Amino acid sequence: MAQWTSAVGAAQLARLLNSQQDRPAGPGTRRPPAYRALADGIRLLVLEGRVPVAARLPAERELALSLSVSRTTVAAAYEALRAEGFLESRRGAGSWTAVPAGNPLPARGLEPLPPEALGSMIDLGCAALPAPEPWLTRAVQGALEELPPYAHTHGDYPAGLPALRSMIADRYTARGIPTMPEQIMVTTGAMGAIDAICHLFGGRGERIAVESPSYANILQLMREAGARLVPVAMADGLAGWDMDRWRQVLRDAAPRIAYIVADFHNPTGALADDDQRRRLVDAARSAGTVLVADETMSELWLDEDVEMPRPVCGFDPAGSTVITVGSASKAFWAGMRIGWVRAAPDVIRSLVAARAYADLGTPVVEQLAVNWLFSTGGWEQAVEVRRAQARENRDALVAAVRRELPAWEFEVPRGGLTLWVRAGGLSGSRLAEVGERVGVRVPSGPRFGVDGAFEGYVRLPFTVGGAVAEEAAVRLATAAQLVESGASGGGESPRTFVA
Repeated sequence: MAQWTSAVGAAQLARLLNSQQDRPAGPGTRRPPAYRALADGIRLLVLEGRVPVAARLPAERELALSLSVSRTTVAAAYEALRAEGFLESRRGAGSWTAVPAGNPLPARGLEPLPPEALGSMIDLGCAALPAPEPWLTRAVQGALEELPPYAHTHGDYPAGLPALRSMIADRYTARGIPTMPEQIMVTTGAMGAIDAICHLFGGRGERIAVESPSYANILQLMREAGARLVPVAMADGLAGWDMDRWRQVLRDAAPRIAYIVADFHNPTGALADDDQRRRLVDAARSAGTVLVADETMSELWLDEDVEMPRPVCGFDPAGSTVITVGSASKAFWAGMRIGWVRAAPDVIRSLVAARAYADLGTPVVEQLAVNWLFSTGGWEQAVEVRRAQARENRDALVAAVRRELPAWEFEVPRGGLTLWVRAGGLSGSRLAEVGERVGVRVPSGPRFGVDGAFEGYVRLPFTVGGAVAEEAAVRLATAAQLVESGASGGGESPRTFVA
């Protein structure tokens, strides 16, 4: 019986390997033998999750033809991977990827670092800050005071607690977007919201247009739902969307839905202006595409003089084109798994009906806690503290990276939680791998792209400041030196996996 559960074609594997662009070797730098470079490339793809564990690799002859190398080179690379525990083979069944004993399986997402590892590892993988106190404690206490009447019910509210739905609707109305409670569904975080939307609109095989780069966990969610992702490149720097490219993709690919982050885009930090929002909504309406606008970063402006544009849904008065997703996770705390969808009432009814076969509803106590924050002014106070903390962390991280890694290129966003960095010609995948060894965890650029794009980038979140930010930059500089010198090769596997 075969031990593999999926297969990677020769052309697909060659494309992924060719996306790993290394910095040109400097004088006196020894390049590894061809078989060693190939083995290292496949190992990195497995460690990143871009090639799944237990995936059958192409036959030696097929891969050699696709890569234009000798079959001997491929055979030697496979043998090296078998010796390191990254490949298993059996006569008649082929060869399939594996991980050595003691290595966690790649998860493909940006999972939080386990708490027990925080003492020795600086975690730049997860763009989330600690809970703002005392507002978290006060919100939970307020929720418990409001709980008794709900405790006498079954506790299942598929559309969300009526009080919280009304409160969220009122907040949109206060922003100049008239909204009824019937247009709101409370979800288990923004991920739960987008998962529900994808299942309703984006069935298996449907095209979904996504910004390129885009948020890694959402891209993976869509892949696993069977969607066909259509990347649309962002404009240069922090200029937002490239509208010519968007119009072309909407016209030619006719995607069923498009996922966008207009407010302090993750990972670049770009802020789309009013004109871009208006034109994208008009183009989507003409193409029959539903825009899913992720507003999870919308309250995290960090510079005082930022003028926030009108919400994307504000350019869709009929409510037929834009579905908005919000969340408490980024602006307040990731542990507060409360999100919401704003859409036309018929869309909300469809989402609620489909929820009966998913999670039934969102926890009552957490909904009451968010409702307490909204109704008492605690939300605004907590978010103001969150902005100040993220601003301080951003400035510390920017200064440290500029000092320790002057060749790295980036533009400083005016809001959000992430810095999108071109790593001076180095491989982001190798930086992520070597960073684990020197005590800093950083996600590589390909996690945020489609089909191996952005190999030369890493994402740095504003989650550490002060001396920790300085030490993170020092460790990243150490990792960069090791990658540049070629010391990252040789088949040694990292102690832990970069999520």
